[in-house]
Amino acid sequence: MDELEALDPEDPRPPFQQVVGVLRAAILTQKLQPGDRLPSFAELARHFSVAPMTAQKAVGILRDEGLVVTRQGRGSFVRQRTERSVGLRPHVEQIFEQGDVSIDFAGFSGETLYGVVSEPLDKIRAGRLQPSSLRFRILLPDLAQPIGLPAPVAEDGDSAAVRARTERIARRSIQGLVDAVEELAALGLIDSATAQVRTYHAAPLFKLFILNGSEAFFGFYPVVQHSVAISGRPVEIFDPMGKDAVLFHYATADDETSTNSQFVEQSKKWFDSVWDSVAKDFTE
Repeated sequence: MDELEALDPEDPRPPFQQVVGVLRAAILTQKLQPGDRLPSFAELARHFSVAPMTAQKAVGILRDEGLVVTRQGRGSFVRQRTERSVGLRPHVEQIFEQGDVSIDFAGFSGETLYGVVSEPLDKIRAGRLQPSSLRFRILLPDLAQPIGLPAPVAEDGDSAAVRARTERIARRSIQGLVDAVEELAALGLIDSATAQVRTYHAAPLFKLFILNGSEAFFGFYPVVQHSVAISGRPVEIFDPMGKDAVLFHYATADDETSTNSQFVEQSKKWFDSVWDSVAKDFTE
């Protein structure tokens, strides 16, 4: 437990969000290694001076983000494949030290995005990072209407209940990010800070990150069959799984004709084309 920082008594966020932030940072920086068992809810509650239900809620959020897995009767463990997201993290941290920060994201829920920017945002709040500007643009599917995936295995077609579950996960991640950015702006800790979210009618089968217009991370969502809880009962669904996506890195080079440079440029053009045409502002 020594590797886990204590909660900051001056942090205005609810305790469960603070616990999530500490545990997420410990996992993504590998203070907690893939395969490590998390402390029990009671142990976490004692360490952070919170209620056991608060600790349980925090671990549940990390499980939804794909950072931990829970094994019945054995506890919760750091997911073995977490290192796939860690490859993105150093590049994100680097741009937060460059003054101007611009991140465009397209994908299903934004869980990975929220995971890798939470610690830099916390450092801004604590005065340990001072970028001059911060801009997020986030493209998500419009889950208010049928889009094909995710879908129940046993039914031929769409399920509003399955889509609603995915939408709840997406809202939790994105709202946490938007709230954090708006808080930094309201506190005057950064000159310019915006987080825009738009949705479009399609089921994305890949995730894309564009960092400061000069780097792109791209990965396909594999569609897997697994069981989820819908209205209190297990339902088998086909689900695009972001935590199983392997991200490939591309960066602009002096040679504009290089594959890397062209991929970044075309990624920017694709993102802007969707953002400026069929994407609509996300509504609460």
